[in-house]
Amino acid sequence: MRLPKIERDRTMIDHPIEDTEEETISVADLQDRLASGTPTVVLDVRPTSERDDWYIPGSIHVDAYDALKREDANALAGVDAPDDELIVIVCGAGATSLTAARQLRSRGKYAKSLDAGMKGWSLAFNTATVAPAQTPAAIVQVRRTGKGCLSYLVGVGGEAAVIDAAMPPEVYVQAAAERDWHITHVLDTHIHADHLSRSRPLAAMTGATFHLPEQQRVTFPYAAVRDGDVLSIGGARLHAFRTPGHTEESTSYLLDGSALFTGDTLFTDGVGRPDLDASIDEAHARAEALYESLRRLLRDVPREAVVLPGHTSRPAPFDGKVIGDTMEVVRSRVDALSRSKEDFVRHLLGRIPPTPPNYEQIVRLNEIGAPPPTETLELEAGGNRCAIS
Repeated sequence: MRLPKIERDRTMIDHPIEDTEEETISVADLQDRLASGTPTVVLDVRPTSERDDWYIPGSIHVDAYDALKREDANALAGVDAPDDELIVIVCGAGATSLTAARQLRSRGKYAKSLDAGMKGWSLAFNTATVAPAQTPAAIVQVRRTGKGCLSYLVGVGGEAAVIDAAMPPEVYVQAAAERDWHITHVLDTHIHADHLSRSRPLAAMTGATFHLPEQQRVTFPYAAVRDGDVLSIGGARLHAFRTPGHTEESTSYLLDGSALFTGDTLFTDGVGRPDLDASIDEAHARAEALYESLRRLLRDVPREAVVLPGHTSRPAPFDGKVIGDTMEVVRSRVDALSRSKEDFVRHLLGRIPPTPPNYEQIVRLNEIGAPPPTETLELEAGGNRCAIS
């Protein structure tokens, strides 16, 4: 599946470079190569600090950014690769990587610059299929690999629901059509802070009902989901568990007792951060609420249910392997789940990671449900920072 045309819209890039067939490769084409296993060397030339924040799965790194900016002809002298294998050079926005590609091409290498760089890669994705027991539903995990966003297409009996849409609506429409599903429900687990929700435009495109946890934050109409509500998707049932903590309205959804969509409440290797858009006192209260929410999930969700989070802290590789584990495995892996309430709160508040870039603006845009006033890729650039391990 290729990225929709929106990804290649030149108006979404702050400083577009000259796009020539010989020197650049689109995000969609690189995504296709990685998804198909076509031999490709991805060379990241950004500074180490930027590389540490987010990167393309399987890429190699050479911190050559400053040398390339100085037009040092030896900036990539140590880089070697087969002359007949494509080398895709990656930088932040696609300009410095073009310089790098030209250097390698002058040495007889088959090199291209990734058009729009990591900003463009923000909308690259891959998928994995989940087949939990005890439910007739099939689940497609849609992984926005650069951002670490995980969303879900749940289908059964010709109907489908989408949970936490983070990709352009066309991605989900196409995936559903390939499986003869019609999207009837679109849900968010909470008001997101690290990416713009695509759930509302997806619902408008498909005529689906748009569900949000009941709250007073958003300024547009929606179908409210309350604790204990059950939504029917074909022959499957989604049971709503109100799980405040990451945000006050955070809600997890249990599919037929077999798969738990946790949003940013519980991850496979950590728990949600309680501090975004909150004062110190509010963060403390949220951490206490998160403790109680997690205790409820540990008590009421079957141990064999698969935990399917809303994000991953690492880029999702193109391997088709589901990012998720059973509740039993998560319970044993996540140290915070075995702590006392007081220790849990102290542990979380003492390990708060850096805040996501532009999160305040993203939160406000998600609350009003309006199109972003600035360039989308710039607004959402950077990796995921919603988890505390």
